[in-house]
Amino acid sequence: MSLQRASVEPARRLASVLEPVIPLVGTLTAAHPGTLSMAQGMVDWGPPPEVLAGLQEVLAAARTEAGAAAALDRYGPMQGDPELLEALASHLRNRHGLDLEGAALLVTAGSNMAFKTLMQVLCDPGDEVILPAPWYFNHVMAVQLAGGVPVLPDAGLIPDLPVLEAAITPRSRAIVTVSPNNPSGVVMPPERLAAINALCASRGLLHISDEAYAAFVHGTVPHWSPAAAAGAAAHTVTLQSFSKAYGMAGWRLGYAAVPQRLLPALAKVQDTNLICPPRLNQRAALAALAAGPTWLEPRLATIRHRRTQVLQTLAQAQDQGLPATLLREPDGAFYALLQVRTPLSGLELVERLIREHGVAALPGESFGLPATGGDAVLRLSYGLLAPDPLEEALQRLCGGVAALAG
Repeated sequence: MSLQRASVEPARRLASVLEPVIPLVGTLTAAHPGTLSMAQGMVDWGPPPEVLAGLQEVLAAARTEAGAAAALDRYGPMQGDPELLEALASHLRNRHGLDLEGAALLVTAGSNMAFKTLMQVLCDPGDEVILPAPWYFNHVMAVQLAGGVPVLPDAGLIPDLPVLEAAITPRSRAIVTVSPNNPSGVVMPPERLAAINALCASRGLLHISDEAYAAFVHGTVPHWSPAAAAGAAAHTVTLQSFSKAYGMAGWRLGYAAVPQRLLPALAKVQDTNLICPPRLNQRAALAALAAGPTWLEPRLATIRHRRTQVLQTLAQAQDQGLPATLLREPDGAFYALLQVRTPLSGLELVERLIREHGVAALPGESFGLPATGGDAVLRLSYGLLAPDPLEEALQRLCGGVAALAG
């Protein structure tokens, strides 16, 4: 007698979680060789040479099983190794002015993991997290995976305080800001971030400040960390990453400054997910921090040049009748939002740009910017392409937009 095997399906709750857009666009791009990508958000440089040199020394010492090198093979502290935590605290205080009184640091496998860990700690089923549109899709997904409810008010590219306040309910747990912003490239004014931070303090909420692009500021508005306000550590989470500025996206290194009172609960999730941050990667993080602004500044200058290139090329195309316009001139990160007059949805536009014109972008729907009234929105990323391929990608984009407009 044969037994029929039961079919085990994914949990029903996963049906309500957003579909990840990066794998979708990546698969489509790979199916069309020669496509130039302005989709995924990365830079075109790798980590400082000190990182690779330092790791070679550590690995050479590990062969002798001597001293600290041998310890890399063993589990480390849940929060991160003391040397890295000390260096991160110094970086946050000296570079970003954070008041770390009452805060704890947590090293994670990318700041995405830090955000997801936090959501698992904050959200009972039905609890709400406010993510003003345009939002970062992985943030929404993390809230959903934790059983929470993303509240997604249309508050403007620089979030309007009354709109945020109106979104607060008894189930609210946090307000999330991203500055410099993904997807818009907007750097939020310090006074607006301070007002949001004060609102969170007055209403008993966390202010989660995603600052993965803190180094990428190109205009007159400075980057400001809300946790720099005196006493803000009690209700503010600061997320930072090595992925962007240090060219270490594949290394999966991020960290968070969190209210100390949350650390015991965060430890439960961190221990389950990671046990401890990868210790060899922590050595890489130390070396990257040591390279500092001297190494970083010339690379940031290339991003500023590419931003100018994007703005100039799009302006020239608009003068020639391109049916598209930037929602706002970006002054941070390496993104721009392009609104296109077309009957297509953003995803349809992306698919046809890849298939027919050899250039990739991301659809606005993935960030809470759906096509409305004959307009669709694209997020353009200009961090990964050098000037010549970037110019070619922009020409393909403009030609494709002109052909697909309606």
